[in-house]
Amino acid sequence: MNSEEFQNKKKEYLERVENAKTNGMKFTTVSGEDVKVLYTPEDTSPNNFLEEVNFPGEYPFTRGIHSNGYRGKVWTMRQFAGFGSPKDTNERFKYLLKNGQTGLSVAFDLPTLMGWDSDADLSEGEVGICGVAISSLKDMEILFDGIPLEEVSTSMTINSPAAMIFAMYLAVAKKQGVPFHQLRGTLQNDILKEYIAQKEFIYPPNPSMRIITDMVEYCTNEVPQFNPISVSGYHIREAGSTAVQELAYTLADGFAYIEDAMARGLDIDKFAPRISFFFNSHLDFFEEIAKYRAARRIYAKRMKEVYGAKNARSWWLRFHTQTAGCTLTAQQPENNIVRTAYQALAAVLGGTQSLHTNSMDETLALPSEKAVKIALRTQQVMAYETGVINTVDPLGGSYFVESLTDKMEEQANKIFEEIDSLGGVIPAIEAGYFQREIADAAYRYQKELERKEKFVVGINEFVEEKGKIDIPILQISPGVEKTQKQRLAELKQSRNQEAVDKSLAEISDAAINGKNLMPVFVSAAENYVTLGEMVAQLKKHFGVYEEVAVF
Repeated sequence: MNSEEFQNKKKEYLERVENAKTNGMKFTTVSGEDVKVLYTPEDTSPNNFLEEVNFPGEYPFTRGIHSNGYRGKVWTMRQFAGFGSPKDTNERFKYLLKNGQTGLSVAFDLPTLMGWDSDADLSEGEVGICGVAISSLKDMEILFDGIPLEEVSTSMTINSPAAMIFAMYLAVAKKQGVPFHQLRGTLQNDILKEYIAQKEFIYPPNPSMRIITDMVEYCTNEVPQFNPISVSGYHIREAGSTAVQELAYTLADGFAYIEDAMARGLDIDKFAPRISFFFNSHLDFFEEIAKYRAARRIYAKRMKEVYGAKNARSWWLRFHTQTAGCTLTAQQPENNIVRTAYQALAAVLGGTQSLHTNSMDETLALPSEKAVKIALRTQQVMAYETGVINTVDPLGGSYFVESLTDKMEEQANKIFEEIDSLGGVIPAIEAGYFQREIADAAYRYQKELERKEKFVVGINEFVEEKGKIDIPILQISPGVEKTQKQRLAELKQSRNQEAVDKSLAEISDAAINGKNLMPVFVSAAENYVTLGEMVAQLKKHFGVYEEVAVF
């Protein structure tokens, strides 16, 4: 078909569609981007195929970082697990591994996330409630009892006190006789997104960045298979951002970590291959797929063309995905199984390396065994029954998906320019830029729901009268807090106080004199210095961060 014939046919079609009936819905993505009624070859750039799309496993990796996709290795299946005591969570880990999970993913309770011990005043009523309580090496020993660390990949969702928690994990490995070079896993350890979205920060941004670069340097030299950072867009999206904001803010944070490490003199091709990413998979199916494809392309270009990385693995954007917790509803909770399945499929079609599927009851409580098994089975059915792994990037070449991918890259680059104009990520955080933009996006979406321009089944459409929730809910016993406090008291009585005091002095010396903090944290963990004690020692030198209110 020649160009004139194509244009005539297109004009005829559009005139016909213009007069056709519609169902009255607003045809935009979840993020509010207009979606055309039809996409054609004109919406893509076929002449730039090799430069912008290329084959799977080829720069700029739009179609995936591996040439054979999931034919070589199915994505790692993870379930977020952590509740109550270390013993409770240890039992859940073993249950999940027995049922076919291929990686562990640790959720910590709020006191641990904030760097408080279980016996702190601020911890009262929160110990073990939203994750596992870890205050010392003794807790970590119980958590991984009977689990050979050289055989599992362990992901830990911890940020401000990530260095201390990781030190305890390394100390457990030493006790198990596992060499550090055999350890595999990922620390979230993304402090910048805490200031932007999740708000579980302790120290100001600059000393926090120093700690993270210490960890990057240490892992590069001592724990080479462990990812020291998982740059997280997940929580940015959960806070209400659009898909393109999640994409751009996440990559901007990642670039900030890379630049900080390079400024210290670290070789980009030695540390960059271990930087990973963590994205949300929301409900707009095609928008999410395009987001992952655009992320790989933007990252590869920046790593090669701006930072001068030579190793092709440094150009790879490797990422974990979790289905969107913010889309789960307490109303008609069984619907969450369906939502999660679609979100998981989008992540897989977008080429994720690792996937967590939320359980149907997570909007009500930590997941029950039944709910977490259904979530895991969702991944297994998708991997082994649907044929989704048979071909690489099956939606590549879709006029719609390619057009969305191009548009997302263009919009993300505009956001990078805005951040640069503010002086970079940390000045933008301090100016409240990210917080305002996310709040505005969340407000726009909420108004769309209220005006019924967007629908959430069971919330503003297909609503049922409130009734009894008939799914099992996990309850955390108040005895968990009592047991944790008792164990901590016994530990403080039995440990070598002279060794504890020496470790705390070494932490101060490293903080003041710019030494890498990781070796002293590992030594402190081995001497059973608690998490809260290590955090408090650094507060003396680094201070605490107080966020400026944004209106």
